[in-house]
Amino acid sequence: MNRFGFGFLIALILFVGFWFFYQGKQEREELRASSELIQKQVNQVGKLIVTEGYYSKVFTFKNSQNLFLNLWTSDKKALVVVNAKATVEYDLRQLEVEIDQENKTLILKKIPDPVLNIYPDIEYYDVTQDYFNSFEAKDYNKIKNSVSAQIRAQIEKSDLMENSRERLMVELTNLLVLTKSMEWTLMYQGEIIEDQEELELIKR
Repeated sequence: MNRFGFGFLIALILFVGFWFFYQGKQEREELRASSELIQKQVNQVGKLIVTEGYYSKVFTFKNSQNLFLNLWTSDKKALVVVNAKATVEYDLRQLEVEIDQENKTLILKKIPDPVLNIYPDIEYYDVTQDYFNSFEAKDYNKIKNSVSAQIRAQIEKSDLMENSRERLMVELTNLLVLTKSMEWTLMYQGEIIEDQEELELIKR
């Protein structure tokens, strides 16, 4: 092999080696950039989603005590008007994800459960009480707990919980759209999420 041919072969080997090195480096840089973009999107999703509802109820509270060997009954009662604000929250700062760069997969490991908070504003009307059976702090606490329990039961049967879930789905859809646009895969509990319908099945 003459000197020209040998030089050409060396140049070709160097060129091919450089090309593979450059392509590999470019791919790693693109993969790193994709991972950083996905991580940034996950961090942006990590915010508090709140759905609010307002409820009003009227209760009658009555308590009777038998005194002096059941010879006398002492009563206390009140008309209780409640205006309550309820919030359903998903704290997406508790969303646990794993980024698998090698397989280009975003794994949802844990989706936080909804938290229902109730803030009752209680007003008392037509309060009547006897000297031996007057209202005490424990009575007001009992009324507040009873009111909150009844409103909670009402909310759990309403569409407030479903509305909050729809808000959650909006945020998770952003992740689905992002991963598909970058040719990544979104996965939850070992299952690949391909479309909106499969995403809707999450947290049912």
